[in-house]
Amino acid sequence: MPPATYCLVAVDCPDPAALAGFYAALLGGDIKRDSDDWYDLYVPGGHRIAFQRAEGHQPPQWPRADASQQLHLDFHVTDMDAAESQALSLGAMPLDLDDQGGRRGFRVYADPAGHPFCLCRA
Repeated sequence: MPPATYCLVAVDCPDPAALAGFYAALLGGDIKRDSDDWYDLYVPGGHRIAFQRAEGHQPPQWPRADASQQLHLDFHVTDMDAAESQALSLGAMPLDLDDQGGRRGFRVYADPAGHPFCLCRA
């Protein structure tokens, strides 16, 4: 039996409330505030993403080895174009939208704090 169980992914950012709101609008779920520096998003399906204030946060740059992405989040979607439109309207920034006519199966964006995430065909 493994000694640990999954708890959450914590995302550094300059404004935890705003970034939690972005992901709640993109994924659904409930936001719970622990402090001004820490917000949790409980998404449908029981997963948890935490957002913590990091003063002086510098977002990763896509795709640069000298400014590593460090991690990214993947989200399944059934309608890529509709999901892209909603993500962009919420403040996502396009990083790599060439899904090679659907052959690649994903497109890459940055959230409002600059973290990369992918919308992936389900």
